[in-house]
Amino acid sequence: MKIPGILALTLAAAAVQAAPTVYIPTGTGNVVVAVDAATDTVTATYTGVENSHGLVATPDGEYLVAGSLSETPLKPGQPKNTANSQLFFIHPAHGHVMSTIPVAGWSHHLAITPDGRYVLAAHGARGTMGVVDLQSNTETRTVPTGRVPNFILVTRDGRRAYVSNTGGNDIAEVDLTTWKVTRRLEGGPAPTHMAFSRDEKKIYVGNAPAGKVSEVDVASGKISRSFRIGKGVHGVDVSDDGRTLFVTSQQEQKLVAVDLATGAERAIALKPAPYHLNTIHGAGKVYVSSAREPTVWVVDQKTFKVTGSFKLPAGQGHQMAVVP
Repeated sequence: MKIPGILALTLAAAAVQAAPTVYIPTGTGNVVVAVDAATDTVTATYTGVENSHGLVATPDGEYLVAGSLSETPLKPGQPKNTANSQLFFIHPAHGHVMSTIPVAGWSHHLAITPDGRYVLAAHGARGTMGVVDLQSNTETRTVPTGRVPNFILVTRDGRRAYVSNTGGNDIAEVDLTTWKVTRRLEGGPAPTHMAFSRDEKKIYVGNAPAGKVSEVDVASGKISRSFRIGKGVHGVDVSDDGRTLFVTSQQEQKLVAVDLATGAERAIALKPAPYHLNTIHGAGKVYVSSAREPTVWVVDQKTFKVTGSFKLPAGQGHQMAVVP
């Protein structure tokens, strides 16, 4: 059936408007940017953040919470859970930081519970996961998870969080009702970034020193297989259809796609130093940042080809938040 020209244009416009917005913190660039995933262009810039690395969006997309790698040194004798850093509470529609939230130590990566109430922060130097209640805008507790916590995943039902402990070579399972560590899963050497399989039965975790990604079976807590990627493994995420694992290798300057059914790998060169990555659900793309330049590459998930790139105003791209 032929669609009338005006209707076709209307449908095309609606498709563009429905594309996700991707928010990217820029570290020492000291801004968070909004990117239209339909056109791969920066549409807004939010100032007032300091050295932002971790970032999450509330489930309704109305607010952003950005972490900071900066902190004020503790004085001798101060407890390690003393607030000496902060999170930044951003309202994109208003275009600015609305408030700051004191937290105990700099935050690496962040996660948010599905109900939007709690932001979880990996306090790498404290060995804890900070719990920030957005109803009160306060860090209500810190949960000891292990040595050098790095990345946090939260299950879709909001019952459990998984924290990679880079210094402990494990993944801590945290009960989000009792706020206690209930198990320790194998994580491989120096585990960092993680991604769930679509059914949440597997966790894919990067092991940079070994140049590989480990597949961890959640039920048993054991590593079921691993994939050799290359030196300096960093970003990890899974495709929209759950069939492909995307991983960056900074030192070998490549993006690797792993077929999770067969283990077969493909690679494309990305220079310099491919770093953080996110699959952009609903857009069929992968965004990959550079650790050395304010550049983000755009890769098509199906064809596994670079389709473009865009520049950030400063810094480098870190943990991205995708809002449908």
